[in-house]
Amino acid sequence: MTKQRYKSYYQYIVLIRYGTDKNGKPVKKAVIYTKSEHGIPKEKIDSDALRIIERLRDAGFNSYIVGGAVRDLLVDNVPKDFDIVTDATPSRIKKIFRNSRIIGRRFRLVHVLVGPKIFEVSTFRSTVEGSVGNDFGSMDEDVRRRDFTLNALYYDPLREQVIDYVGGVHDIRKHVLRPVISMDRIFVEDPVRMLRAVKYSATTNAKMSFALRRNIRHSANLLSDISPSRLTEELLKIINSGHAYNIVREALDTDLYMYLQPAATALMYADRGFESAYMENLKKLDGLSGAEGDVRLGRKLVFLISDFVKTLTDWKKEISSDASSGELYMRTWSECRRFVLPMNPQRSELEFAVRTVLSSLGVAVRMPRRRHLMRNTEQERGVQKV
Repeated sequence: MTKQRYKSYYQYIVLIRYGTDKNGKPVKKAVIYTKSEHGIPKEKIDSDALRIIERLRDAGFNSYIVGGAVRDLLVDNVPKDFDIVTDATPSRIKKIFRNSRIIGRRFRLVHVLVGPKIFEVSTFRSTVEGSVGNDFGSMDEDVRRRDFTLNALYYDPLREQVIDYVGGVHDIRKHVLRPVISMDRIFVEDPVRMLRAVKYSATTNAKMSFALRRNIRHSANLLSDISPSRLTEELLKIINSGHAYNIVREALDTDLYMYLQPAATALMYADRGFESAYMENLKKLDGLSGAEGDVRLGRKLVFLISDFVKTLTDWKKEISSDASSGELYMRTWSECRRFVLPMNPQRSELEFAVRTVLSSLGVAVRMPRRRHLMRNTEQERGVQKV
């Protein structure tokens, strides 16, 4: 059983979480930071997340806020999500919260619904099968399958303590990005972790070691096996982050962006002028996200495609020719659809972005009828109607 001890250290008190080894001897497991040491204001904790934890505790289960929310709270950012981890199984969590649903196939999670908000509640995972963690386990095991130390922190909002098994608090304060999982496994098991690495480096000012950066460059090709839907999800996170410029710059430096936006990357490699304009638009995108709050995706996509659209043709000549605006729209939409691959944004948002860019170039476009768009898409895919 884990127990806690106090230890004098440089004139302040450090709370240590102890466990036992296979011989029953006490072993230091984690450092526990009190409120005076971590400085997280309790009022920054989502009140609904706090109530979920309280209900789990009242039912006899341990529960904590985990991962990115703890990281954001420590660097004084506002967390977008409050993920919760517990020793309750999914079926038990479902019984405690009627407004919940179990999701996942290999490892089940529970989504607890509170109004429009969704809280992900997961059970501690074992490392018996490696760091993938598809079996239930203990907190001591759960931490070992997390990706980087800055995401491997647990926060107890009732005791107001941060539990740190891997030196994550120290790494955050020193601006260091350090893997929890060994270098030879971390990206092989899940290549998307490379994208998270550059995202964390750019958004928390956490420096990657030479070895980590080199490993990412050597492993970048593993992203070619990731599904378009998952790559779309990661790219949308970048677009919506408010830090797209810094993240894309890191992704270009580590050879990752060619797997997120291959067409744009090829143009940047071939034309310094295009690269400069593209990156400048990402700065504008970040400014838009910060200044106006929630902005529809179509407006953000404008910043990704605008310079590409300008390269497609001599627009002054096109406008003065007999080409109809509808024809120009359809040709441009098709080219932009290919340009953003493998990203697959919602059709209406890409349509909005294309119309907006064409309007800025002097092409007045009416929204084409839906069946024309469907016919065009079928032609792109080589589909023939019978």
